[in-house]
Amino acid sequence: MFTGIVERTGQVKSIQSMQGDVRITIQTSLDLSDVQLGDSIATNGICLTVVAWGENWYAADVSRESLHRTTLNDWTLGQIVNVEKAMLPTTRFGGHIVSGHVDVVGEIIAKRQDARSLYFEIAAPQSIAKYLAEKGSVTVDGMSLTINHLNGAIISLNLIPHTAERTNISTWTIGRQVNLEVDILARYIERLLLGDRAAEVAPASKVSMSFLAEHGFLK
Repeated sequence: MFTGIVERTGQVKSIQSMQGDVRITIQTSLDLSDVQLGDSIATNGICLTVVAWGENWYAADVSRESLHRTTLNDWTLGQIVNVEKAMLPTTRFGGHIVSGHVDVVGEIIAKRQDARSLYFEIAAPQSIAKYLAEKGSVTVDGMSLTINHLNGAIISLNLIPHTAERTNISTWTIGRQVNLEVDILARYIERLLLGDRAAEVAPASKVSMSFLAEHGFLK
């Protein structure tokens, strides 16, 4: 569990193919002295499990689900990412409850200076519009941010200079893909409102790995 308050940035140092999925290594100035094998570190909002680490780096294995659900499949060597260790019971809770389980990928469609802040618009998939609320919270690349305004599934955000200094938003450009996680409470409320229908078994999917490959979804 995370707060969405980014502690440091890191840099992608290696991306290694591992029998169908990937192992990544992140170099960072984040204090890793208390990290243990199996600990979680949110990396651009993706909850990753530490499988190896050193004084200024950690490595994590990435499943095919995460590769397909997030921006990680498009990461490049040297890319700057936001990092946050899992919260402690004594952590000051400055953001909101962040699970590190990315829902969808959005796209930055507007960027401009707004006094001392940076203003962004992010186009989210319509499938998550019902989970978004004006002045509610959304996690973008691991950052707990307040939604200023909504236009359908277009999210408007203002990021203050302090956030810009401590995160990777200086690298954000129009057209960039970002990881989005909706407020976890919205998801549970939706499930609760299903009542007894929540126990119904969904029809088997007709989408197979061969179907995805045939239609260009698998590389």
